[in-house]
This record gives sequence, structure tokens and C-alpha cells, in this order.
Amino acid sequence: MSRAFTIRTATKADVEQITAIYGYHVLHGTGSFELEAPTVEEMKRRFHHIAERHSPYIVAVREDKPSVVLGYAYAGPFRERKAYDTTVEDSIYVAQAARDLGVGSALLAELINRCRDLGYKQMVSVIGDSENKPSIGLHTKLGFSMIGTMHNCGIKFGRPLDCVFMELTLNPFEKDAAK
Repeated sequence: MSRAFTIRTATKADVEQITAIYGYHVLHGTGSFELEAPTVEEMKRRFHHIAERHSPYIVAVREDKPSVVLGYAYAGPFRERKAYDTTVEDSIYVAQAARDLGVGSALLAELINRCRDLGYKQMVSVIGDSENKPSIGLHTKLGFSMIGTMHNCGIKFGRPLDCVFMELTLNPFEKDAAK
């Protein structure tokens, strides 16, 4: 059975739909610790920041309507300091109407492959809310292992939230690489 979507590199033309998908998750979920949905202009700025690093930013689009974005994923910097350049942090968001179609799994698998091809060493996932079982399960299914949990590090919707940290080795370091 073929899936009803394809994955491609995101473009500036996708940012409005990406903003709507993310905005829904900001306002209704705990996967993001943002409290207010960012504007399209702010999301364009973020998109440009990832693009200028030449890091993967991808979308899943309907096969029959390739202009309809079902979800997106990107590999952003884990931290801004130079020594972290071999490590990326993934972000994945799926439109509410596209849940349970395999979009998240396909996006993360493609993101992992692209990051491996680019030579990144580690991918880290910082999952908002330790009760976010779908995201934790997705990352586990694709080979991530648990690093740990920061407890009560945020508050949203009037309750304290944890952050779950997971990691995946993309390309192991050579034994003497640190010299």
C-alpha cells in the first residue's frame, strides 16, 4: 500500500502552512513550550536561520495536492556554540488532520537520513512534556535512546512540565577524532 503523501525540501512558500501547523501545537499542546503562536514573519526568520546553516528542513505534502503541507521537520542547531556543530536537534510537527497516517515517522526517518548524509554525528530530541507518549514512542521506534528527564522545567496550561531528552548516533566519531 502506498502512502498518500511525499516528502520534499521545504520552501519559503510552505512557511504560511508550517506556521499554522506549529501555531495549533503551541496553542493546544505541550510539545512546544512557547505560549503564543509565532507570526508568519517570525517563522520566516526561523526558516531562514535553518536554511542558511544548510540543515535539512522538509515537509510532507499530499500526493494528490502537493501544495498542501501535512507536516514538517527540521534539524536545527543543538546549541549555538561552535563545538556543538556536529550535533543537531530535531523538530517535527504534524497537522491535526494528518495524524495517524505515518507522516511523523516518514518525516523523522527522512530527516535522519539527510542528517547522516550531511555528516552530522548526533541528533538530539528535546521533547516537551514527559507525557508526550506519541513523540517518545516515535523517537524510540526510530532508534533514539533516552538520555534523561528534566523535571518541572516549564509551566504551561497551569501545570508543571518535564522535558525528555533523547539521542541518536548518526555517524560515529572515529576513535582518534577528538585529537
